[in-house]
Amino acid sequence: MKTEEIFIAGFGGQGVLSMGKILAYSGLMEGKDVSWMPSYGPEQRGGTANVTVILSDNRISSPILNSYDTAIILNQQSLTKFEKSVNPGGILIYDSYGITTPPTRKDILVYRIDAMDKSIEINATKAFNMIILGGYLKIRPIVSLESVLLGLKKSLPERHHHLIPMNEAAIKVGMDIIYQV
Repeated sequence: MKTEEIFIAGFGGQGVLSMGKILAYSGLMEGKDVSWMPSYGPEQRGGTANVTVILSDNRISSPILNSYDTAIILNQQSLTKFEKSVNPGGILIYDSYGITTPPTRKDILVYRIDAMDKSIEINATKAFNMIILGGYLKIRPIVSLESVLLGLKKSLPERHHHLIPMNEAAIKVGMDIIYQV
């Protein structure tokens, strides 16, 4: 891997920023140069939220990007707005829950993951974002699962460390349910 530019977008409360933070910590654990740039509306939940994460073997010149190698999209509004921002030949991953108009581009690889449905099925809605992360890591293993678990430990308050095994299981579920459209 030289550089991977990732954009994650959805609603506040879906774990968008946490997913980006865990990816960033994971990159740091592996000695990569990292940029994590969150953006969100003033609402605590339900407003827009997105994050840009860059992981690189080289210095990162700027955290501000207009296009991305990978976009992970968790709602229709973000898909409508950001589908065009994926570099040709790049990857778009979307959760089908709430998507009424799926991606249409033919010059990118499109993957679907039914993470919300699966999180409800396995009674792990709080691990929805980890299911998504697992799907992404199946397609682009840019960091190891061990680094992700260390990143999770670093980003979660200690009182929530008992949830790490559930999150690990959710990551593995995500690796099993993602597929190319």
